[in-house]
Amino acid sequence: MLNQALTVLLEFLPIYAAVYVINVFLYFSTGWVLVQIQNRHPERRIQQNRRGEKRMWKEIRASVLSLTATAGCLAGGIFLSLKGWTLVSPLELSWWSVILMFAVSIVAYDTWFYWAHRFMHTKVMYRFHAEHHRSVAPTVWSTYSDDLVDAFVMQSYYLWIVIFLPIAIPVLIVHRLWDHFNGTIGHSGFEFWASPMSRMPSPMVCVTFHDQHHSRFRYNFANFFSFWDRVCGTIDPKYDDQVKVFEHMGEDKDAKTPAPGE
Repeated sequence: MLNQALTVLLEFLPIYAAVYVINVFLYFSTGWVLVQIQNRHPERRIQQNRRGEKRMWKEIRASVLSLTATAGCLAGGIFLSLKGWTLVSPLELSWWSVILMFAVSIVAYDTWFYWAHRFMHTKVMYRFHAEHHRSVAPTVWSTYSDDLVDAFVMQSYYLWIVIFLPIAIPVLIVHRLWDHFNGTIGHSGFEFWASPMSRMPSPMVCVTFHDQHHSRFRYNFANFFSFWDRVCGTIDPKYDDQVKVFEHMGEDKDAKTPAPGE
């Protein structure tokens, strides 16, 4: 029994190490690129009177640690699928199965994220979520600035979902990459994505959505969509209006830009 456990552990560790290294690389490379863009557009800062960058090194230290849990969840899901330790077999890869399972996984994860996030805001669990909310004005570096328990609860989707849904490993990895870029941009604190597609009646969101969660705390718990927040009454009452403000900012800039030849 001990030898079998050791064999399984030795099989798992290389996958875990690779996933962790890639996650850390993406954390720093994505953050660096976004900071270069943001530095050129200070007017796009959502919370103009706050400078979340002051907590950068604290957020980086917390993130490098919490990514051990995040990587463990994804690596665990990959490992379970490879070993066939699931209730369903993954669909064979084809153009339709990839699109279908990616869409299903995105919707399922957003549902999981909303309710798990609300769970982390309960009196019993908030002590594990408090570290993330020390970043009142979030930055690209605060995306993974979590307690280990918080990181595991929020990211455990990638560990258990392969047991119940026929999601192939490549689709799971693409979903995780999507989640990484979406999360990093969503925590950036700068709004470049405001449009009618990120407010009612569209279920899509922009950076302002999660930024308001950090600054106003009791609203906007979901991740990719506003659906659950609107249905459950936890949407920030100022969200749609704030999106319109950034929309008009973009329109004003376009109006002031002379056309070629003028």
